[in-house]
Amino acid sequence: MAWNDTGDGKKPQQDPWRRPSKNQGPPDLDAWLQDMLAKLNALFQGNKSGGGSGHRDTPSISNLLLIVAGVLLALWAASGVYRVEEAEQALVLRFGQFNREVGSGLHWHPRFIETVTKVNTLRVISHHHKASMLTQDQNIVDIELEVQYRISFPRRYFLDMAAPEKALNEATESALRQVIGGSKMESIITQGRVLIAQEVQVRLKELLDRYKTGLMITNVSTESAQPPEQVKAAFDDVIKAKEDEERLKDVARTYESKVLPEAKGHAQRLKEEAQAYQEEVVAKAKGEADRFSALYAEYQKAPQVTRQRLYIEAMQQMLVDAPKVFLDAKSQNNVMMLPLDKVIAASASMATEISTAEVAPAVDRPPVNLAPSRSVTVPGLRNIDR
Repeated sequence: MAWNDTGDGKKPQQDPWRRPSKNQGPPDLDAWLQDMLAKLNALFQGNKSGGGSGHRDTPSISNLLLIVAGVLLALWAASGVYRVEEAEQALVLRFGQFNREVGSGLHWHPRFIETVTKVNTLRVISHHHKASMLTQDQNIVDIELEVQYRISFPRRYFLDMAAPEKALNEATESALRQVIGGSKMESIITQGRVLIAQEVQVRLKELLDRYKTGLMITNVSTESAQPPEQVKAAFDDVIKAKEDEERLKDVARTYESKVLPEAKGHAQRLKEEAQAYQEEVVAKAKGEADRFSALYAEYQKAPQVTRQRLYIEAMQQMLVDAPKVFLDAKSQNNVMMLPLDKVIAASASMATEISTAEVAPAVDRPPVNLAPSRSVTVPGLRNIDR
């Protein structure tokens, strides 16, 4: 039977599978709302009267239930839409069991059937750890660390581990005790903090990977490392003494770097001067030997001439700087002494003053005294003016 043929002569029903004709306009919302209100009113009136035919109210209740079910279904479908940010990953559990892992973007899941847990895999989390431990040299040290980590595998972090933070704390304790137990107190509280943090980071990463916690260690830093309060003052004195020692060593190194090059330079200069003096003496000796050899050869050729020449040269060397005077030993009267060296010096001085006067004539010059000095008596002679 066709949809538009009822078979009883009544008005034919509209075919729901047939598209509406072009002449048919959009649905009237006001008419639809009035029809809904009329149905609800008839439903409530029928319930209040308690009588009449229930067959007429049955279609109204069915329509109302369908509408309510449709609205609830739409709300349920809309509530399943969720968004995952760029730095996040989402774990989807279906009835409490892992189903899938989704990335960033808009997603949908059936609510009340599946649950979604979002995890920020780029956020860095800090964990502080403080403990008192025994060192290699049987001392106690109070040390505090800061461990920075992030969640790299959300499935391991939420599903495989019951308490990942507790596992991190115990792994940090174990790695720190292993490192501190193999280090000395002095190194821990002075210059060894950075090395301790690096070694703890390596060991902690190995432990967390072995436990499959899903955590990735990004940095480990030593915030403080000091002895217990009871002996802190004594250790502070030791540290201060060490610092003074290092300071004095630096001062000594600075002085060494300043003095040592000067001493090396002075020593090198003395060596070079000695070497030059040696070369000069040797060269001079060789020259004298060569001169003597050449002179001896000439002496063999002409002994008398060579002997006379040597005498004249020797007398010239002896008398070149000696004062010279002229005396008349045969005269019985006072003899005037003529000091040639002083006369020559006075002549040279006068020539210099004359040349200076030509350049600057206004300069006063003291007079030159060329008068003979007083008379003196010389043994073997009578009176000689010096």
